[in-house]
Amino acid sequence: MIRQTEQEVSGDTRLASTRFQPRKPGLVYLTEGGTETEIMFRYGHELREFAMFELLDKPAAVDDLSRLYRKLLDTIARHGFAAMIAGFDYRASPDWGAKLGYSRQGLAEMQHRCIDFLREVAAPYQNDLPDIAICGCVGPRGDAYAINRDITAEEAEEYHSVQLETLRECNVDMVWGATFNNVPEAVGLSRAAARFGLPLNLHFTLTGEHRLHSGPSLREAIEATDTLAGEARPDSYGINCSHPVEFLPALEPGSWISRIRALRPNAAKMDKIALCKLNHIEEGDPEELGAMLGKLAQHHPQIDIWGGCCGTWERHIDAIARGVVAARAMSV
Repeated sequence: MIRQTEQEVSGDTRLASTRFQPRKPGLVYLTEGGTETEIMFRYGHELREFAMFELLDKPAAVDDLSRLYRKLLDTIARHGFAAMIAGFDYRASPDWGAKLGYSRQGLAEMQHRCIDFLREVAAPYQNDLPDIAICGCVGPRGDAYAINRDITAEEAEEYHSVQLETLRECNVDMVWGATFNNVPEAVGLSRAAARFGLPLNLHFTLTGEHRLHSGPSLREAIEATDTLAGEARPDSYGINCSHPVEFLPALEPGSWISRIRALRPNAAKMDKIALCKLNHIEEGDPEELGAMLGKLAQHHPQIDIWGGCCGTWERHIDAIARGVVAARAMSV
């Protein structure tokens, strides 16, 4: 597991990260799928404002979450992949916490409990997996699927620093920035992560028009974020909460594509807004999804983090693992 050590930088106490960036030959990570959709629709737990961390106050929900993650980790171990798990703290940021009635201290305590839960559930698998990465999950300040108000990079850096400071205290291995849809907020998050020495895998989500909801193409968003963030740019990028039919056309040729390290697709080909309005899970075709990601693994060997988002869990992760294994075998 990757850890950080403190050092003095320009008179400020910061964290020097050993960085999650280097890809290790033969080491591929599998993540969880759509934790929120799974716990809501298969286990029947209600989420206020789509916030999962509150479930840690409910013993029955904790039992269900433990079973959920054991199924996932069993699947990952069966295929010989490394594990990368996160997810409970997607809404653990100031605005969302305030909506739910949490003080900043209360929110920080919940973040610590999220990370502690992940470490505890993964501990029995230490000898069964080549690596286990424990990540914090940071979501956008507003609705991931709306334009919302304008946000500057400076505002985003200040806002996300609150959650990231706690994740530094939690000593996470990496930060997963999930479902971002505009460049200024991506730049602000990147700067905040760099300030706290936290490796960042930043994911954009795309529309049915194969672009960010705020307008730019995936290539434009990644190149702009890298340019504007400069030395504070993310360690890598990814795509989540979009089905391959939405993001495949966005994977234009070019050197920029090497910055994409992770794919976490939705299970169904449906529009995201339509999915949000359903009162049941849409799991699509796991085998088809696994085959599609297998083809992507063939063409994009730099991607070493595979998983899912809404509607996916161990069946989809199993199919994705088989697709990736087959693709990597063909490239040897």
